[in-house]
Amino acid sequence: MAVPKIILFYGFTPLVDPDAVRLWQRDLAESLSLRGRILISKDGINGTIGGELADVKRYVRKTREYAPFNDIDFKWSEGTGDDFPRLSVKVRDEIVSFGAPGELRVDEHGVVGGGTRLSPEALHELVARKEVTFFDGRNAFEAEIGRFADAVVPEVANTREFVAELDSGKYDHLKGTPVVTYCTGGIRCEVLSSLMVSRGFGEVYQLEGGIVKYGETYGDSGLWNGSLYVFDKRVSIDFSADAAVIGRCYHCGTATKRMQNCGDPQCREQLVVCDEHAPTTACSAHAVPA
Repeated sequence: MAVPKIILFYGFTPLVDPDAVRLWQRDLAESLSLRGRILISKDGINGTIGGELADVKRYVRKTREYAPFNDIDFKWSEGTGDDFPRLSVKVRDEIVSFGAPGELRVDEHGVVGGGTRLSPEALHELVARKEVTFFDGRNAFEAEIGRFADAVVPEVANTREFVAELDSGKYDHLKGTPVVTYCTGGIRCEVLSSLMVSRGFGEVYQLEGGIVKYGETYGDSGLWNGSLYVFDKRVSIDFSADAAVIGRCYHCGTATKRMQNCGDPQCREQLVVCDEHAPTTACSAHAVPA
């Protein structure tokens, strides 16, 4: 019986020849009929790919045989078998696009100068001892269907807008308080927390393994509320049958976790929309006047 799986992974480590790594990763993934996206830079690798269980296991085993990647944490989830349209393996300046490649420092142990890593259990211990601020490291639309309780959600449409957000002064009042950054699988917070530390935020933490690892540990019985947005055909996932529905339809306000692109094909904005209004909903910039 076919068992489709998806893995989410990254590793910050210096790579002398990113192009050679790209060719090897492309050939490996193609030989196993895997699809998804893999990004490589001089600072490491970042990927989300899927395929049949046996093929994905072989990919993980062969990738870990390469010494710089032997400690990568692969996060597993259920797939549908048709989650990605194709395989894409590319070299980029950044494996997560903050638009600040000159600020990132990486050694064989990972990102230099980032926030203190917290396991899900350590996060709960910290919250029991201190009042902390959760700081969402994702695009703002992702937080509309799921986020940590009382989290700060910066108004960013893409990751490249975070540098300007941090430099705007909006969050300077947090510089003397404990801040916990979080994102889907942990990679965006590796960079975000280092950017915050370099800008004077004094007590910065990052949720190790991201929301995915937290959900695997606590499901919906902890501090997380709602569904997790994912960048494949599944669109969102829940950690249990008890997941709260916190999204609200852009058009009518009905509770829903459904997300889709704006109805205007020229617009790339993601909207929360209920089943009833899904066929016609467009964002305010592209809505047809009544």
